[in-house]
Amino acid sequence: MRVENSFIPVRGVGERTERKLWERGVTTWDAFDGSVPGPAPADRVESFIATAWERLDDGDAAFFGETFPGECQWRLYENFRAGTAFVDIETTGLDRHTDDVTVVSCHRDGATETFVRGRDLTGDRLARHLDGASLLVTFNGKRFDVPFLEEAFGLDLSLPHVDLMYPCRRLDLTGGLKSIERQVGIDRDRPDLSGRDAVRLWREYERGDERALETLVSYNRDDTANLERLLDIVSTRLHERVFEPAVPE
Repeated sequence: MRVENSFIPVRGVGERTERKLWERGVTTWDAFDGSVPGPAPADRVESFIATAWERLDDGDAAFFGETFPGECQWRLYENFRAGTAFVDIETTGLDRHTDDVTVVSCHRDGATETFVRGRDLTGDRLARHLDGASLLVTFNGKRFDVPFLEEAFGLDLSLPHVDLMYPCRRLDLTGGLKSIERQVGIDRDRPDLSGRDAVRLWREYERGDERALETLVSYNRDDTANLERLLDIVSTRLHERVFEPAVPE
């Protein structure tokens, strides 16, 4: 699904009205015929469409991040796939004020970069690596990864954000990332490792075990790269659930 299929950013257009538009064959902005089956006036829809086309032509993901409801941010992915950054972090605990970020991976354009505390993990490096990203994708990142990174490195991660935990719930995919991966058929080399193991591995590395760090980095990189595979699956399933049934044959 693409942003051009969406009318829900318009004030007064909810999911029910949007679905009625689709059922009438108004499945893209270009197909809007000036009639709205709901409370929103047609000129408001037309004004949004005119502005949205300009912003889309400019590649302005932030505009759509601000206008799309949080539960619909996944719709931005198809348009801004090339500028999507998948991010996952490891820490020494759950308190961003007292615990440390130990490992951060960022997956973009098919490549994964990993940064390690005490080696190359700095705010400047992360900022440079995320520079130009259109869309941020995490799992439980709104409550965990983003607050930790902003606290630890003073980063501003206010770009549009798909926290995959929430679209997964819309598909009745619940539990942690590893559990959901199993549910959708995504495999990994070490499915036995968990966030608790990540803390243990870091402590072992601090005591001199370089192999523990290698395992931790591999685990974190798998978490991050698998976010892309999971979003591909989730966005396809949501498209099939939300959009396709409403489109006239």
